[in-house]
Amino acid sequence: MKLHPGINIQPLTIGVERAPLLVIDNLVGDPDDLLRAAARQKFSEQSRYYPGIRANAPSGYQELIAADLAPILATHFQLPAGTLHFSLCQYSLVTTPAERLQIPQRIPHVDSLPGTGLASIHYLFKRDLGGTAFYRHRKTGFEYIDEARNETYLASLRAENLRPDTAPMGYINGDTELYEQVARQDGLFNRMLIYRRNSLHSGCIDRGFVPDPNPATGRLSINSFIDIRP
Repeated sequence: MKLHPGINIQPLTIGVERAPLLVIDNLVGDPDDLLRAAARQKFSEQSRYYPGIRANAPSGYQELIAADLAPILATHFQLPAGTLHFSLCQYSLVTTPAERLQIPQRIPHVDSLPGTGLASIHYLFKRDLGGTAFYRHRKTGFEYIDEARNETYLASLRAENLRPDTAPMGYINGDTELYEQVARQDGLFNRMLIYRRNSLHSGCIDRGFVPDPNPATGRLSINSFIDIRP
């Protein structure tokens, strides 16, 4: 597995708090090979938080990211010295119907609190099935939730008493009573986003989305959690 010769890397920031974001187009040289590999996998539900099914991504994929993207990750995200470690690297297919989402799945989320933990999503669908958006919690003004902010944020959510009218049925896909969308990136085939796991984010999935468990035609991505080992 190799990087695409036409790879394009954009270093960006999110919202007014300017958390770092990388947008990488034309990531791998043969993305269709990843689709073929996905078709051979057995997908299953593996998390009560992720609204779909997952399967392990190829080990060579992790090796490629760790070897070839480490320098820009270290620079853009101001990572401490160490080696990249993948605590998660899986094919992911969104398959949960909007009407079956629990309230925590209908609002933006963070994946972990430390600022050194990174997440990536690599889009592997060729239709317009939505990208990823980043949010600001209106009451606190927080765009990311770290250890110092967590209790304040959770207390605010409890005070706001999440209800169907404040967390409307379906996937969040824009501004709501509680959250303001501050950045959005389209889900383009062979595009990867990399961001800190503590940035408030959610997939952009519109009301017309029809869940599809087929890797060849569904909303397939590779989602990774990347950490630093000293």
